[in-house]
Amino acid sequence: MKIVLAYSGGLDTSVILKWLINNYKAEVIAFVADIGQPENLRKVQKKALDTGASKVYVEDLKEEFVRDFVFPMFRANAIYEGMYLLGTSIARPLIAKGQVAVARREKADTVSHGATGKGNDQVRFELTYAALAPDLKVIAPWREWELRSRSDMIRYAKENGIPVTATKQKPYSIDQNMLHTSYEGGILEDPWSEPPSDMFLTTVSPEQAPDRPAQITVEFEKGTPVAVNSRKYTPARLLMKLNQIGAQNGVGRVDVVEDRFVGMKSRGVYETPGGTILHVAHRAMESITMDREVMHIRDSLIPKFSQLIYNGFWFSPEMDVLRALVEETQKDVTGTVRLKVYKGNVTVTGRKSPLSLYREDVVTFEADKVYDQSKATGFIDLNALRLRIRARRGRR
Repeated sequence: MKIVLAYSGGLDTSVILKWLINNYKAEVIAFVADIGQPENLRKVQKKALDTGASKVYVEDLKEEFVRDFVFPMFRANAIYEGMYLLGTSIARPLIAKGQVAVARREKADTVSHGATGKGNDQVRFELTYAALAPDLKVIAPWREWELRSRSDMIRYAKENGIPVTATKQKPYSIDQNMLHTSYEGGILEDPWSEPPSDMFLTTVSPEQAPDRPAQITVEFEKGTPVAVNSRKYTPARLLMKLNQIGAQNGVGRVDVVEDRFVGMKSRGVYETPGGTILHVAHRAMESITMDREVMHIRDSLIPKFSQLIYNGFWFSPEMDVLRALVEETQKDVTGTVRLKVYKGNVTVTGRKSPLSLYREDVVTFEADKVYDQSKATGFIDLNALRLRIRARRGRR
């Protein structure tokens, strides 16, 4: 048996790497996806080898992550249950895709991941495996082994000489990539308990943010951000630039109780600084470039689009259909948005586009020659007809 493990170097996957070797007597290859997490990946690579991996693949997927996953998601304005910008959810299908590619290269017959049996990530990984490589066997240690808690894993790590940073006193789980940082579990499991102020790794608190706002512009071409403050960037570098601006100004913190796909409610705390700026900017760009009815149809599909990402169906026929529709809606979403970023808030202060549907000569409250206000009488009468008929029937 040859196993390719999605490896991060954290508590879960470090223990899993040793556990797979001990329990399956198999060769284990570690796959590390570089999607912008802050870890020293050379140290992560060394840790995997020291723990027993036969090989370690470290692949730079940052540009692919933002270009092919994050930006398409933001073109759809995806946001789960009104608050969560899906930073973990959108990363999992890319990691699994890269993992499958390594499995093919190494002629491995099995893939493994570190997701628990209670969470969503197990579904996201395994649905991607099913869509891209249905022949591969999947090992999900959290659904098999005797370890039942983070405390058990810390003990197992110490017994097997694996260094870990988590402790029983501070056991919450942290996941980071270019789009966000997430925190869950441990002391955060009580939804009434306020997150400790020293927990946040990415953003300053809004209270400690600068007293002067940052004024920025974001340029879009067909719904895709291409420049910040008139400077062009690659997708990954553009997101990094907005992350820097947002983080310095306390933008992007949310505390969410969300509905997991497996049926339970879960509390997560997230930092998404650049993504929050992009979400606001993109909606502002659409407001002057997208047809009303097209926007309403697209907006009606945002919950479904977001749910598919959250539940792990990025590689699915229904997502293919929705993505094609979204891309069609973005053809005219081109122009520039100006924003003020200040103490946790992102405020739109201007928007312009060569393809704008906004007409000052039509909307003005001053005298005009293009809109006959008297015609509104018939418009209202026709729309009120059914209401009058119903009212005259004698009851509401």
